[in-house]
Amino acid sequence: MAVKKITKRWLFNNLGVIFVILVALEVAFGFGIKAFYYNNVQSAILTQVNIVSSQLTAYSEDSSSNFSAQVRSLVETFNARDRMELMAVDLDGNIIFTSSGFEPTENLNDPAMPDDFRRAMKAPDGMGSFTGMWNGEKIMAITRASTVEDASIAAMRFAVSLDLVDQQIILLIAAVTAVCIAILCFVIFSGSYFISSIVNPVGEVGRIARRIAQGDFGVRLKKRNDDEIGELCDTINYMAEELSANEKMKNDFISSVSHELRTPLTAIKGWSETLADMGTEVDPQMLAKGMKVITGETERLAQMVEELLDFSRIQSGRMQLVKERMDLIAELSDAVLMFEERARREQKRLLYQEPDMVAPFYGDRNRLRQVFVNIIDNALKYSDAGDTVTVQAAILGQQAVISVEDTGCGIREADLPRIKQKFFKANSTRRGSGIGLAVADEIIAMHGGTLEIYSKEQVGTRVVIRLPLGDG
Repeated sequence: MAVKKITKRWLFNNLGVIFVILVALEVAFGFGIKAFYYNNVQSAILTQVNIVSSQLTAYSEDSSSNFSAQVRSLVETFNARDRMELMAVDLDGNIIFTSSGFEPTENLNDPAMPDDFRRAMKAPDGMGSFTGMWNGEKIMAITRASTVEDASIAAMRFAVSLDLVDQQIILLIAAVTAVCIAILCFVIFSGSYFISSIVNPVGEVGRIARRIAQGDFGVRLKKRNDDEIGELCDTINYMAEELSANEKMKNDFISSVSHELRTPLTAIKGWSETLADMGTEVDPQMLAKGMKVITGETERLAQMVEELLDFSRIQSGRMQLVKERMDLIAELSDAVLMFEERARREQKRLLYQEPDMVAPFYGDRNRLRQVFVNIIDNALKYSDAGDTVTVQAAILGQQAVISVEDTGCGIREADLPRIKQKFFKANSTRRGSGIGLAVADEIIAMHGGTLEIYSKEQVGTRVVIRLPLGDG
């Protein structure tokens, strides 16, 4: 539909306007060239009128000669007779002499004849003209009343055939018409190229985009030219790749979350059934163990649900910070303390030397602790028995710099740029929803800080948090 609309708009707007302009220009040229040629013919006749009038005056002043004979000689030897005909006319409208040598029988006083003679005899300036068809020929005739008092000569009439002039005008108009047709052909050719090289590819982009919108992320556009359309094709292909990757991450995320939710639920359900089956004869040690597992898995479920809720709040822009004055070092120390027992249980070393200083900060105490807990939890999660997790804090200028470094499995270089993206998990063999880092990065950003990750596969990972100090 879009292709048809653009093509139709081009036909009616561009081609239509150009056609109308060319027609208008050709009409204007036709009238202009006709006026130009006819004016030139009229000027040539008037020049001869002035010459002949001067000669007639000279003849009338020569008393020794026969005026009528001189006029006859003037007409018969008229030097422009190859271009126009000269006639001498008497008072009755009869043509008495002609430069063509023929003896016309017409009377110019006849109403059926051209009216240039009759108008000249009545006009104050003694001039009359006629342009039109006569005897199947188009002519221009100008009659000049004689200023010589001689009854035999009343006027001199000049007549020019316009057939050759009209033929020349028609040839010029035909040439201009050919040029206009050539211009239209060029416009149509260029428009066809435009449609084939731009409109059609745009239509193809639309069709592929609709397929992508319907979930077919495997389709790709073929890049034909290295121009804006080619760049658009690259962009659409990149979008399809990103959507495909995001779709895969989303599916992996759903699978991962489902697994993460199923595991604690299975443990809770299993221990609940076990304890229920014991009836009143419950082994205290078994009861304590079961309740510990149920409590731990419940806390794990609550943490996962809270992460999902936080992520939903961030995505919808509803994440709110409850800021207060606090000590960053104290919050970090509390977070480390939460993982000391776990580290010992998993045979991992958690090193932290609490700095003997205060880092005043204006922020959300619970959200920042959530970030610290998430980062330390990840460090332990992606480390194996015997590995070391080192937590450090320092104040550099007006910034608090917190570093959590582990000697675990590390992150592949290809995965590192995407590690903070939603749903992305660099290592699917370890538990986790894949949104913890995205939430932590957003919380730090909302506090005006940065969260940076440096890692090398099979060497370890270092997370550096920088927060601006002050009272807000």
